[in-house]
Amino acid sequence: MPTRRQWLLGAAGLMLLDDAIAQGKLEQGIRSRSGDVRMSGDRISTGADGQLVILVGRDAMMVRRNSTLNVLANGFRLVTGAVLTVFSPGRSRQLTTPTATIGIRGTAVYLEAERGRTYVCTCYGEAELGSAFDPGARETVRTKHHDQPRYLMAKSSPQMLTQAPVANHTDEELRMLEKLLP
Repeated sequence: MPTRRQWLLGAAGLMLLDDAIAQGKLEQGIRSRSGDVRMSGDRISTGADGQLVILVGRDAMMVRRNSTLNVLANGFRLVTGAVLTVFSPGRSRQLTTPTATIGIRGTAVYLEAERGRTYVCTCYGEAELGSAFDPGARETVRTKHHDQPRYLMAKSSPQMLTQAPVANHTDEELRMLEKLLP
């Protein structure tokens, strides 16, 4: 019968193996990488000069500099920074930031998570935008071409969901990601 120490060592080994397998899956999806890019398990972080273009499952994303995100089974959590994503059709995705929840149905979206607010541009398609702080602050956005960018504000803001300009992403970048989809 294994001792407690042997059991704990075996469990730790399995956790390390699981982490290595998860990281290997992300590594396989890399299409371009520049500067400081770190991947650990399902977490992607980029430094001041980092950028990553990656396929995660059947979805393509460009993770910008100074970003941290956790890849989840049905989407991701953007902790800080910016990401442009083109999702393959057919599955709903759930994206979160410190101030927002975004439900996606086969679309392209650009997110920036800053202190105090999230910028969301549903580049095309449909998204359900919601405040992480106010369940009543929700909006369904249907767009064809960057029609309705929004800011989702932090808890202390008098208005949780406001119009925003189109910013910091291009149609050329979207087309590049679309070409990566299987």
